[in-house]
Amino acid sequence: MRTGKVVGFDGADVLVQLVDAEGEMAEIGRIPRDETSMRRMEHPSELFEVGQEINAEEIGRWRTGQLHLSAKACEIPALRSFLLALERGQVVAGTVSEVHNFGVFVHIDGEPDGLCTGFIRVPDLTWRWINHPSEAVDVGQRISAEVIIAETRSGQVTLSLKALQEDPLIRFADQAGRVLTGPITKIVPFGVFVQLAPDVVGFLHLSELTAEPIETPDQLVEEGELITVKVTEVDLQRHRVRLGAAGGADGTSAIVDLTGR
Repeated sequence: MRTGKVVGFDGADVLVQLVDAEGEMAEIGRIPRDETSMRRMEHPSELFEVGQEINAEEIGRWRTGQLHLSAKACEIPALRSFLLALERGQVVAGTVSEVHNFGVFVHIDGEPDGLCTGFIRVPDLTWRWINHPSEAVDVGQRISAEVIIAETRSGQVTLSLKALQEDPLIRFADQAGRVLTGPITKIVPFGVFVQLAPDVVGFLHLSELTAEPIETPDQLVEEGELITVKVTEVDLQRHRVRLGAAGGADGTSAIVDLTGR
């Protein structure tokens, strides 16, 4: 964190004369408009005035060599202290406050009053296939989650529920090469997803469904329909299961025969 005095404005940016460790005047830094405050405003002059002493966080140097700063990262001292105390991989407890289609907001225990600092992205909620975050958590639910990153500039802590759950693919890894039957959970233009085991879904490409030319899989299959497939790959690193045609006695790779529908 750096300390300095506002010396002027350059458009919507704030110019700050920084002070070095000995208390001497140092270089002039720039606070871009979107780094001035978490509050809404028309212009930074509504919040800052020339001569005002402020604290700001270094965010890097631009091509010109000028130091760019973030005042909003230091705007609420209690929030900054809370965020800086959190480390990646740390497990925290909290209460779900809001559930949206894009993710979940969480009140983390110990955060400053009146703020909601936790957020869980949809991919970090669960290993399971879900259509909406409400299938994973409820408002008011107490949870434990792992810290991915605590950002002073956004005032937010990105969390993961999934990190504290066992990856179901670990137990499924030895299934590569096996022929399994399961229901189709979702149809997309280029293939279908198939439920292979609890919390395990694999993808079957359109080209594996039939040798006949078709535009979309729903010309052949429906969601919920059982289909037999071969597990061709279990990729633990990318967390995906690739499927292929189970094959038949005639040696063909088609799973669905258009003439039979």
